[in-house]
Amino acid sequence: MRHPLDIVAMFAALWLLASMMLDAVTPKELTAIMIAVAIGPAIFITAVFYYLRCPRTDFAVMFAALWLISDIAIAFVSSEVLPHFLIVLGFLPALLVGSVLHWQTFTSPRRGEVNRAA
Repeated sequence: MRHPLDIVAMFAALWLLASMMLDAVTPKELTAIMIAVAIGPAIFITAVFYYLRCPRTDFAVMFAALWLISDIAIAFVSSEVLPHFLIVLGFLPALLVGSVLHWQTFTSPRRGEVNRAA
């Protein structure tokens, strides 16, 4: 069972880790505190959906969307232009989730469709 304090500790650690990692690769004018403020709401919403036990696919789509929103928020609070790899890093989860969902639609058998041999 997921205890709320465990979830708070896990997502607080992920929030701190993500802030410090992004601080290391962004321009010096963008501090870890500014990054933490930009990604904080997304981390909180992700933790709430994790606590509510959202289905795996819905959780992945929601995480990818929130990661992209966080990347846009970091670009807004930054006084300098972000490096191109950070912009690509923001789109990467959405691209991966979309690719997996697209692949699943073609590999899984369609519901309600009869498999007829010609």
